[in-house]
Amino acid sequence: MTDNDSVLAAFRLWQGAPMALATVVSTWGSAPRPRGSHMLVHADGRMEGSVSGGCVEGDVLALAAEVIASGRSERRRYGVADGAAWEVGLPCGGTIEVLVQPVGDDGFPGGLFDAIDTARNEGRGVTVHTDLETGRSGLAPIVGGTDFANHYSASRQLLIVGAVQIAQALAKIAATLGVSTTVIDPRGRFLTPERFPQVRLDDRWPDEAVSSYRPGASTAVITLSHDPKIDDPALIAALAAPTGYIAALGSRRSHAARLDRLAAQGIAAADLARIEGPAGIDIGALGAAEIALSVAAGMVRALHDRA
Repeated sequence: MTDNDSVLAAFRLWQGAPMALATVVSTWGSAPRPRGSHMLVHADGRMEGSVSGGCVEGDVLALAAEVIASGRSERRRYGVADGAAWEVGLPCGGTIEVLVQPVGDDGFPGGLFDAIDTARNEGRGVTVHTDLETGRSGLAPIVGGTDFANHYSASRQLLIVGAVQIAQALAKIAATLGVSTTVIDPRGRFLTPERFPQVRLDDRWPDEAVSSYRPGASTAVITLSHDPKIDDPALIAALAAPTGYIAALGSRRSHAARLDRLAAQGIAAADLARIEGPAGIDIGALGAAEIALSVAAGMVRALHDRA
């Protein structure tokens, strides 16, 4: 899962208080939330995250209170509830099974939150194994029980090369997606906090900057400057790593010329094929904001494919 950042943040904020963790462990049909989705519940009733988008959260909150009081995990299945689908059920027609565990040694140990956070911030994923019979979780695979393995991908990061207008819109969209964003541009007049508030800025030459962030499967590198002196070195650096998504803005003609330049520098055809150009999904975009939206959509699609 890549969208549990708010749950991890809530655990850090509430650490030390009694809590329960609800997890979608199985889905059938048109389930509103994917397998592995979490909702963290504080003993005082506060919650963070979601297991159904709102359909069954009320019942899960009540179940979480029971789990916190008893210290024992509970499982419950939710589907279409005849006559009361909007109260406790899934009117979309799907079915989910939710495991609610106490946060602690008899359920989901607090140290697992730290292990997940550390791994993701180091650019690697981690898998937590839960015995669905006992309701206990750990990092080791379950032997002799029913093993629910939930993989937490590395934190997604976006390296935008070229501090142009589209980059401003793309950085804002990435923030709403929970993607850590850095804008790279050696041109100081473009790269200013006023143009990119609350975004990490890097004025190093793009090849040096891109390499320093150790791009991996959860990293996107997108070049937007239209200047080969800036974009090409960044692309070469991204291709030298297992970067999850590499894209370059420009027309098909300009992309063909870009590929010729990179091939002349010794980049293999298989690596050149990793570059999406023009960047993003074709939605008939007009203007910087819509182009940024199409680029963000291409990034999300690619990073999901690499998850």
